[in-house]
Amino acid sequence: MSEESAITSDQIAHLAQLSRIAMSDEELTGLADDLGTIIEAVAQVKEAVGEDTPATSHPIPLTNVLRPDVVGPVLTPEQALSGAPAQEDSKFLVPQILGED
Repeated sequence: MSEESAITSDQIAHLAQLSRIAMSDEELTGLADDLGTIIEAVAQVKEAVGEDTPATSHPIPLTNVLRPDVVGPVLTPEQALSGAPAQEDSKFLVPQILGED
């Protein structure tokens, strides 16, 4: 790692305070050093990538597996409500929890 980290212990302490995380001075220094090492590694990767290399978020192309939306057998309202503890006007009746009218 280089002599000077891109992230300082003071910055880590500030973030820890905002996050309400208690950290010792040793932890702050260690984390600043670790993050500095990570930043240097990312910088090395950036140097190795050429201008013609497209940016990617995943090394393997991802595709969604979709199926056709086909209507199949469905329950009637009576069947759907048959096990409901309470119902009203062909709808499930649930207890009010927010106290709204």
